[in-house]
Amino acid sequence: MHPAAAAAPAAPHFFDGFEEHNLATPEGDIFYRIAGNGPPLVLLHGYPQTSAMWHAIAPVLAETYQVICPDLRGYGRSVKPTTDAKHSPYAKRAMAGDVLALMDHLGHDRFLIGAHDRGGRVAHRLAADHPERVVALSVLDIAPTREMYRDASSAFAHTYWHWYWLTLPHPFPENLIGADPAFFWLKKCGAGSAGLSPFVQQALDEYLTCFSKPEAIHGACEDYRAAATIDIAHDDADPTKLQMPLLALWGKDGAIEAHFDCLALWQERAANVRGWALPGGHYLAEQHPDKVLEAWLPFFAEASA
Repeated sequence: MHPAAAAAPAAPHFFDGFEEHNLATPEGDIFYRIAGNGPPLVLLHGYPQTSAMWHAIAPVLAETYQVICPDLRGYGRSVKPTTDAKHSPYAKRAMAGDVLALMDHLGHDRFLIGAHDRGGRVAHRLAADHPERVVALSVLDIAPTREMYRDASSAFAHTYWHWYWLTLPHPFPENLIGADPAFFWLKKCGAGSAGLSPFVQQALDEYLTCFSKPEAIHGACEDYRAAATIDIAHDDADPTKLQMPLLALWGKDGAIEAHFDCLALWQERAANVRGWALPGGHYLAEQHPDKVLEAWLPFFAEASA
């Protein structure tokens, strides 16, 4: 265990009652955690994390829903496919395809989505491409990809430097990160006002272990390269607005609050939007899980009804 993980406080409970499985797909396995017996709710994590980020939220939701927490392709214990010149294996459309395959495997025609960061971008593309499948979705601390790139200022670029640096051609960022992946992860994710305090020992150990692999570093870079290219092309080709309910939540102390009108940007992409800032920074599900649940429980209950 990395010393930073060993020094972090251990959570007394960590996915108690959840099972771990792998879904075999033509490109490789998709790892997921699952528990509960209610309406299906899939939770999609962000960068540079895994499904472990839902450890404080998923068990509470599993009292009402069947909660499915996959690792996105390129991350965690899921497949990291070989890329191409267009980064299409890491397009959010391809990532969303894994989620659809998983939900098909579990027998769910329609489902709810809660998503953070990169997972929110996957959720957006999935809902846009397959609106009949998504009952409602909520995103944590993101605005839409195309609109964020469009409206980004130099101040945002200074704060979210990785949005640009990770898109540089292979192998420049991969080699530099790969020289000390734990150093990069800890400095990147601990740079906010909360430092590393949102992360419990079990989750931090999983993050650092998974991110230490060269193929995971490359997969994450490809995720960002796709976002700046093929994902924007898909957005440009899709002028329609999402019609299902969308709840946008973001951190009062984070970059989204500081640099964007999050609600206004989502209103450009969805017709039925509500949202507000929560206390905390980027890692809301781990820093303030109670606040996320206070918003999510009534939102998902209303959508399910």
